[in-house]
Amino acid sequence: MSDTAFIITIDTEGDDLWGKPREITTRNAEYLPRFQSLCERFRLKPVYLTNYEMAMSDVFVEFARDLMARDAGEIGMHLHAWNSPPLVPLTSDDFHYQPYLIEYPDRVMKEKIKTITRVLEDRFDQKMISHRAGRVGFDGRYAAMLLDEGYRVDCSVTPGINWRGHLGDPGGNGGTDYSAFPCRPYFLSLSDISVPASGGLLEVPITVRACSLHQIAPWVYRIPLLRSVANRLVSPAFNWLSPAESDLKAMLREVRRARAEGVPHVELSLHSSELMPGGSPGFRSTSDIERLYEELQILFENLSTWCRSVTLKEFDARFRESPAQATSSGLWDGGTATIPTRSAPAQGHLDAALPG
Repeated sequence: MSDTAFIITIDTEGDDLWGKPREITTRNAEYLPRFQSLCERFRLKPVYLTNYEMAMSDVFVEFARDLMARDAGEIGMHLHAWNSPPLVPLTSDDFHYQPYLIEYPDRVMKEKIKTITRVLEDRFDQKMISHRAGRVGFDGRYAAMLLDEGYRVDCSVTPGINWRGHLGDPGGNGGTDYSAFPCRPYFLSLSDISVPASGGLLEVPITVRACSLHQIAPWVYRIPLLRSVANRLVSPAFNWLSPAESDLKAMLREVRRARAEGVPHVELSLHSSELMPGGSPGFRSTSDIERLYEELQILFENLSTWCRSVTLKEFDARFRESPAQATSSGLWDGGTATIPTRSAPAQGHLDAALPG
């Protein structure tokens, strides 16, 4: 078995937030035990990155306290700025536009981060270490505020993906442009979060990679007709390790690439509401959910044969112990270090699962 880390991250949030509900429900918490059981069958330890409404769900809190007591997973923080207190209006309709936290004034950003951190730590009686930004909107100010609250690891970066076209505030600049960000884990610089630093907040990017055609001819994916042909005959522009973004064939393709390259980690991303029928755009019916679990089982069977399952907290601890080894699959066995690589810039079309 190789010593590549396998990290499962779940944006743990309300039901079907893509529908922009004004009354947010959390019924998907009732569906999480099935997913947890599948993970434990393969001795995998998921990370539930939890936002405000899920932290207020007694069903989820009972579930999460049990898995933490058994050391069967981790609870981290996930922040949706538009419904996480204190509620300070930014747009004419924040529940419709779902603005990014980085679009708010610094004072409001700090208060929102502090408030949800206290809520999570009170509800779960555990220090929060890990984080993913809502709608993966992230910058150096946000990173500095996380450090002030004691966070050690973030997993918001989607290498190669430009979110500028996905607006929050309709008068704003959209999301974060990750086109030239590293694919491998690194301590990020607060002055430029795409640049590795010697310490500080650890970034563990989501696993996503531009396909070979996109790397050679990204313009193909900017022309609708050609993009349709390329998606059908070659590959979508990006292969995600995410069942909402890529089919099983594409995910296994990305897994093979990761194994061949000897990467230090692979990171699966999904949303808790995707585990419930009708909880997300891509999984509307019971048959959709059954298909999802069939694909997850195949994926987990593959990864469990050559990866080591760790939480973000565990990955961070080992990374800091052995920073010279941390960018190779030798992180767990004394392997040789490599320099963090940068992903190929991505300018093509993206049908991404937001919010998250």
